[in-house]
Amino acid sequence: MPHLLIRNARLVPLRTDDAVPDAPVDVAVVDGVVAAVGPGLERPAGADEVDAGGRWTIPGLWDQHTHLAQWTLSSQRLDLAGARSPEDVTRAVAERIATFPDLPVIGWGHRSGGWDREVTVSELDAVSDGTAVVLISGDGHHAWLNTTALMHFAMPVRDSVVRETEWFAAYPRLVTLVGNDGTSPEAYRRMLEVAAAQGITGLVDFEFGASREEWAERWAQGCDLLRVRWATYADTLDDVVGAGLRTGDPLDGDPRLTMGPLKIISDGSLNTRTAWCCEPYGDAHRLEYPAGQANLSGVELRDLLARAHAGGLEVATHAIGDAAVREALAAYAETGARGSVEHAQMARREDVRRMAELGIRASVQPAHLLDDRDLTDRIWGERSARCFAFRWMLEDGVELALGSDAPVSQLDPWLAIAAAVHRSADDRDPWHGEQALTVREALAASVDGQPTVRAGSRGDLVLLDRDPLLRDLDPADTATLSTALRAMPVAGTVVDGVLVHDAR
Repeated sequence: MPHLLIRNARLVPLRTDDAVPDAPVDVAVVDGVVAAVGPGLERPAGADEVDAGGRWTIPGLWDQHTHLAQWTLSSQRLDLAGARSPEDVTRAVAERIATFPDLPVIGWGHRSGGWDREVTVSELDAVSDGTAVVLISGDGHHAWLNTTALMHFAMPVRDSVVRETEWFAAYPRLVTLVGNDGTSPEAYRRMLEVAAAQGITGLVDFEFGASREEWAERWAQGCDLLRVRWATYADTLDDVVGAGLRTGDPLDGDPRLTMGPLKIISDGSLNTRTAWCCEPYGDAHRLEYPAGQANLSGVELRDLLARAHAGGLEVATHAIGDAAVREALAAYAETGARGSVEHAQMARREDVRRMAELGIRASVQPAHLLDDRDLTDRIWGERSARCFAFRWMLEDGVELALGSDAPVSQLDPWLAIAAAVHRSADDRDPWHGEQALTVREALAASVDGQPTVRAGSRGDLVLLDRDPLLRDLDPADTATLSTALRAMPVAGTVVDGVLVHDAR
């Protein structure tokens, strides 16, 4: 295995009581593990040497929630994030078809939850003239298809969007419409390099319809840049358990590519009004399910958790509404399963405490609060005070793990950290700033549980041109902190003792 010696690096304390030297030190990585930290270290035999030049060094950053194929494809899709009405969307679709009349239109990013009316298939048909159109919502939980696309996927023709479970099942068939050029190994490699340039050393991949064989093949074709944990869904659970794979096991013999958790989507999303809540939505009069709904019955949820737990797999349970969070925790308690609640967007304080008691992680995406702020206030009202309740979680002893849910939010760990610290994307005051994290807390929640760099740490490191704790700035001025975090300069990224990004 490769060895590396980093000279003249400044250590960054991830806890307030961590003692680190004031002067730069050397960091030796041997066989993928930090072997020694201190001044004037002897270079290990056969080791490469990197001069950090006094830069700050932290453990490698992780994005704990991504959909890598969708993220890779999103750079090639019609960007609809700026659409403010159905008319904005249909106008953009018409323009795309006029420019590329022979290609299907795949769009991404519209957020219809804040629009004044429901959209229809017929209005999309009116501007598409037989060209297949598939427009995926910004939260990934529904798609607006025209009739041509519905018929291509052999789905029932209707005049409404395709939602939740039906859409998740259809998504893997998108390749039959557009081909797979956008998710070639070369395309994946380019996006992994983008991640490495931001200091990311590991990703958890929750892609729909993926297989472990595909990742092993992709890995062998040059996508072995970062650490990847691949998650299974229920449809491939029997295959994974039958193969004897447990969470943490290598998928192809390389410990950087490992088996992750079972992913369960137990409820919907805020944008589609399908997140399962204890109380009705503010616009419940227009909804078929006034408080949202569960995607699985209690029996089905517990059966999946029990099967995964018996097979040695952790479970990552998507739960956005407070009723979904409560039910997920009850299922963890009854089955003994371990793992995480993904999103935990709205939660009651007693359920946050229950999460801590059970040792269940909160895998959260702070940048979502920037997108969801106004809609949350509008349809959840005063319940917004317990949305993205990061401070409660830390105070009550819940382990926090930050991510992006890319491409729902930008795959950028510094954006996630900044959003957790400042909780505003504009000139307004932080949204429920009482739930904000400090810079140190947000950084510590972004390194996959690794400690301040020391002997025994994983050999995944990041070199930064600026102190990431921003100790030269006023900690009360979170707007300035946020701006500095968003611009954090990454000079180098090391994975398993190998320098995979170098901008020194």
